[in-house]
Amino acid sequence: MAEQAQFEELARQLSAVGAVKRDMGRILPPDCPAGSAAVLTLLGRHGDMRMSKLAELLAVDMSVTSRHVAHVAARGWIERHPDPADKRSRILRLTPTGLHQLDDLSRRTTHLLAERLADWTDEDVDELIRLMTRLRASFGDCRSAPLRLPAPVDEQTTRTPAST
Repeated sequence: MAEQAQFEELARQLSAVGAVKRDMGRILPPDCPAGSAAVLTLLGRHGDMRMSKLAELLAVDMSVTSRHVAHVAARGWIERHPDPADKRSRILRLTPTGLHQLDDLSRRTTHLLAERLADWTDEDVDELIRLMTRLRASFGDCRSAPLRLPAPVDEQTTRTPAST
């Protein structure tokens, strides 16, 4: 098992990933924020789906998902059709315009990653993909209950007679 110092360094490095995400966000078109890009990407990868499934894949609640869906629908990137199995539900589907937008997003992202990782080997990129996939799987559904941390240690109870 990893040492405490390793976990502390990992936490620092994961915090720094925010800078990478911000840089990737800068290449998005002005009318396509990150949440909208995520909706398009998931529909492109998984196909038509209900809003509840999209919320699960985004790992956010339905209110956040609804805002993202409203944004992409208003731009004509997706359509909402009645679910034949449950008329109260809607099936989300990419439109041809949405597919075009998704292709543009993919080109932008691929170009940025190729530029920033130009000095990485194919094996390095494959290893990063493998480890990030494993890390994400270790966290499961990020909407689940928060991890219960141990109570803070009371300094007075941890002092030895020699340290007082």
